[in-house]
Amino acid sequence: MAVLVGSYSLPMILVSAFILALTYITYKLLGDYVSKYITMKPIPEIGTTLPIIGNAHQMKMNPGEFFSQIQELTREFYALPLFKIWIGTIPFVVLYHSETVEAILNNPIHIDKAYAYSFLHPWLGTGLLTSTGTKWRQRRKMLTPTFHFSILTDFLDVMNEQAEILVEKLQEKAGKGVFNCFPHVTLCALDIICETAMGKKIYAQSNAESEYVKCVYRMSDIISRRQRMPWYWPEFLYYSIGDGKEHDKILKVLHSFTYKVINERAENISNSESDSETDGKKRRAFLDMLLKTTDEEGHGLSHRDIQEEVDTFMFEGHDTTAAAMNWALHLVGSHPEVQCKIHQELDEVFGTSERPINTEDLKKLRYLECVIKEGLRLYPSVPFFARTICQDTTIRGFKVLKGSNVVVVTYALHRDPRHFPDPEEFRPERFLPENSVGRPAYAYVPFSAGLRNCIGQRFALMEEKVVLASVLRHFTVEACQKREELHPVGELILRPQKGIYIKLEKRTPGVSAR
Repeated sequence: MAVLVGSYSLPMILVSAFILALTYITYKLLGDYVSKYITMKPIPEIGTTLPIIGNAHQMKMNPGEFFSQIQELTREFYALPLFKIWIGTIPFVVLYHSETVEAILNNPIHIDKAYAYSFLHPWLGTGLLTSTGTKWRQRRKMLTPTFHFSILTDFLDVMNEQAEILVEKLQEKAGKGVFNCFPHVTLCALDIICETAMGKKIYAQSNAESEYVKCVYRMSDIISRRQRMPWYWPEFLYYSIGDGKEHDKILKVLHSFTYKVINERAENISNSESDSETDGKKRRAFLDMLLKTTDEEGHGLSHRDIQEEVDTFMFEGHDTTAAAMNWALHLVGSHPEVQCKIHQELDEVFGTSERPINTEDLKKLRYLECVIKEGLRLYPSVPFFARTICQDTTIRGFKVLKGSNVVVVTYALHRDPRHFPDPEEFRPERFLPENSVGRPAYAYVPFSAGLRNCIGQRFALMEEKVVLASVLRHFTVEACQKREELHPVGELILRPQKGIYIKLEKRTPGVSAR
């Protein structure tokens, strides 16, 4: 018998309450959507916007075609300060000029990542990349000391050792025709980040079939695909017709790997009260520092907190750097005059010696640094990133409401001819100090900018210098693809669709072609 409350049964009351709640939520969401739509109508848009799905039906689903579409749109709207795309019920305001980018990145109010980053939460939790507000500020303050230059220099040995292994692998390819260098460089970067972040050797360069690296790539593909398709945003649809089940299967592999390493490292530190030793030398890893890091009140990070940061380091510190080094090798191999200058600089610094690279050498490799920076201009590892607008704001006369998302298209921003004449040309000299004077700070943001700039950018530049210098000390590189054959794919990371194909010839260190 139904329980009666007054003249109504309890089930009837519960159903009525559910309907009222659903109506209220729908009203709020619809009201917010309509308000944004009307207020932001003056912002140029890409085409016909449909209710609920927005412009999603106009966006390409193939990642390569999607990135080409974004490039075409930024060229089409270049004369305007911004334009918008509706993805589902969320407006994405697209920025590609230094003035509009600075208005957002230099404002401490707008530091929250965009809604699309929530799809990274199952993998990375709310670590430094994805956290917001107070948690982000506290975590950034706690982690900044671990990226001090004096600590980063401790990782030079690891970088040199893994770069040496890469050179040995490439010796087998030298003089034997065309090959894809992308997987070789990527596995080297994976070995470096595993040992520096976790203090664990995984010997990826000797085991090209690493399950972990395959899972990192597949997870990136799955997340990027979901971000572009709002019909997969609801959990029940994602798990019934989307990639939800595969997502969770891959997630178990990624998390079990880092979970195991963290627990082993914590146990070793607890037992020995000293850092692990390799080859008789004490070596610290980021993980060791995280296990000992405390805030101002003496509170340390939980194992869950540490796993968030380790997973974030593994994602951001491996894939991004690997892509940057591969693009750089293609560009160097496509420009013999640039390569000749690099070889001359390397020979001036190292002579005929094959000794490892030290911190003083890094300071002297100024032209190589310009090459790396110009490579990141043309092919930024992160081709676009997004923020949430945290309060109503006006950008170049257009009102953007709180809750909207802004997308900074780094790839287009770096091709602004006002700041980079002949922007498609590869000219490392752009980044010589005398040629950088007067360039707006927000015209070049390969590591983002403002408060939420990349905490690991010095680590990344150090690694790229060490690995590229090691390769170019021993080889002459010839690129075997034209630019139009590269087909950049802009997902979470900017990659060439089919790899980077090169030829290598051995060279004797200290003997430059003049």
